[in-house]
Amino acid sequence: MIKRITFLKSWIAVLALTACTSTTEPTIKTTMQSDFPPPPVAEIKLVTFNEFGNERIDNYFWLKEKENPEVLAYLNAENDYCDTVMKSTLPLQEKLFAEMKGRIKETDETVPQLDNGYYYYSRTEEGKQYRIFCRKKGDVSAPEEIIFDVNQMAEGKPAFIFAGYDISSNSKLAAYASNETGSFADFSLKFKDLESGNDLALSIDKVQGFAWANDNKTVFYTVGNDALRAWRVYRIDISDNKPAELVFEEPNEQFIVYVEKSKTNDFIFITTASISTSEIHLIPANEPEGKFKPFISRVKDVEYHVYHHRDKFFVQYKDRDNLNSMVYEAPLKGYEDRNTWKVLIPHDKDTKLERLDIFQDYLTAQMRRNGLNEINIIGLKDGEQKTISFPEPVYTANMNETPEYNSATLRYSYTSLNRPNSVFEYELPTGKSTLLKQQEIPGGFNPDDYTVERVWATAEDGIKVPMSVVYKKSLKKDGSNPALLYSYGSYGSSSDAYFISSFYSLIDRGFVYAIAQIRGGSDMGEHWYEDGKLLKKKNTFTDFISCAEKLIEDKYTAANKLAIMGGSAGGLLVGAVVNMRPDLFNTVVAQVPFVDVITTMLDTSLPLTTQEYEEWGNPNEEEYYNYMLTYSPYDNIKAQNYPNMLITGGLNDSQVGYQEPAKFTAKLRAMKTDNNILLLKTNMESGHGGATGRFDALKETAFEVAFILTRVGMNE
Repeated sequence: MIKRITFLKSWIAVLALTACTSTTEPTIKTTMQSDFPPPPVAEIKLVTFNEFGNERIDNYFWLKEKENPEVLAYLNAENDYCDTVMKSTLPLQEKLFAEMKGRIKETDETVPQLDNGYYYYSRTEEGKQYRIFCRKKGDVSAPEEIIFDVNQMAEGKPAFIFAGYDISSNSKLAAYASNETGSFADFSLKFKDLESGNDLALSIDKVQGFAWANDNKTVFYTVGNDALRAWRVYRIDISDNKPAELVFEEPNEQFIVYVEKSKTNDFIFITTASISTSEIHLIPANEPEGKFKPFISRVKDVEYHVYHHRDKFFVQYKDRDNLNSMVYEAPLKGYEDRNTWKVLIPHDKDTKLERLDIFQDYLTAQMRRNGLNEINIIGLKDGEQKTISFPEPVYTANMNETPEYNSATLRYSYTSLNRPNSVFEYELPTGKSTLLKQQEIPGGFNPDDYTVERVWATAEDGIKVPMSVVYKKSLKKDGSNPALLYSYGSYGSSSDAYFISSFYSLIDRGFVYAIAQIRGGSDMGEHWYEDGKLLKKKNTFTDFISCAEKLIEDKYTAANKLAIMGGSAGGLLVGAVVNMRPDLFNTVVAQVPFVDVITTMLDTSLPLTTQEYEEWGNPNEEEYYNYMLTYSPYDNIKAQNYPNMLITGGLNDSQVGYQEPAKFTAKLRAMKTDNNILLLKTNMESGHGGATGRFDALKETAFEVAFILTRVGMNE
């Protein structure tokens, strides 16, 4: 599902990680806003809204006019001002970029994965921005066949997103999606003849998902409407010139439609889902002209996902009484009758079932208990159960995709804050794990040079909130250390602890880095999510504040050294807490922040609005309007001192319109009473994820790190 999610923006998109050996830098005089020319001032064009007897004034509503030359002039003026303020940090940015790039093995490749007779993998080459997708037939020693060289596809383009590809059953054709805007929700679907290496003439716009039928010519794909909601599924025969045929339409604006093929390649599934409810329709993949029929009919607040096994279906099922999900077996025929279902994995209030994978003789389940992952294996012939457990106090483990239904092995990955990512192969019959690849850090990396801890803060209502913390072993907890606190806290997306090399440009300079696993995510189970959404959303913000206070109380850091970061809905988080407790933070980095909550959620023409009523509430209803108004960052800016702030946006952002960070900045400039630095940096060529090339993304990260360092008084 498309969400206001940024995955730590370019920090995480950049891939790999390392530590340098620099020591804590000397402090320098911190520049203030008055040390620079006056910042841009957005023109006030007053617009008044009246809702439920409340008058809401918006002086910067006009900034949403993307084609207005005045809007573009303001954004460019802010970018110029940002460059002026940050000019003195250019040597530091260059040094940081070199550090971060030096932690990446530039020429590298993924572990090949067998799928339908070919070993598929991707690789990167030194100096090149994008991945190269390849395969080898029959054996990993066979000659390499390049399927897509994204570097060639992106050449000369300011932004380019390669959204993925799918291979036909006969392995001769590839369907793939891409765009040149940097948007996450509007792609062109094209087809490549893998024998000739040439694209077919057919190109389909506004596509968000696709899947092949088994006849090697029929493709099902989803299309977005003007608000970028995937709402229709079409069927097209790419071997003729006939127009595509509409096979499914979802009129409910809160639902988004997806299409996929089962792992067995026996079924095409259409899933239509809101945040809390789903319904699946299916046809045999060998009968692409057939009529889709529902697996079970839609029931409000019931979510289910269907996995096909050659002998049965497995159904991952969630409702209000089983929030953490359970698993049923259902027969291949008569599955519409719920009385034919049998419980395989019962609901556990303390363990969230995240997802399943299906094999001929095994079912595997990724679970989350006490905020940490484990992987369970069930033998389908003998019922034997095994668990892959992990000994460290803080880590992240995930089942990787294993395409072959008949496989006797499972791939999984393991990482932690101080351990680079490792890929393992697990033998399902024996329970033996074998390391296939560990992320290589050029120059070496010693995890034992760092301390990783799990720290628990006490929220306002007494709930214990976990944090994952990493710092150099030589660091002393005396309240003098700079720190960066990150979180997300929405959509049930967990803020997992994993290795990100870019952070070591802070950690090796004496920073403490902490991830707060606050409510609104599902880190501690689905109830954790329920307690941080809708009319309980402010738990997300107060949890984060409690985590910041805990870091200060335990002398990891002090308020005048504490930086915070969040992106997209995480930008809502940092925007809300900086209004509530501006005294608690030195620096804020708000990446593509969702901050204009009321205005956005009242505008149904915008992407994501109606689909997200179940996340934030519907402000057309007075109860939700009044509650959302109490925390909407843009609406709660007031005349007070604010920390140093760097706010980023993307002109082509489909998730959070560029106008939200722009309006937030303009109003802060007009209202704040301090002399701290406030910057707006808008990527005028890309969207929600910022720069699309890996090295361009690193430069954006280096810019943000330089801002943080200089704001806490550190130079090179």
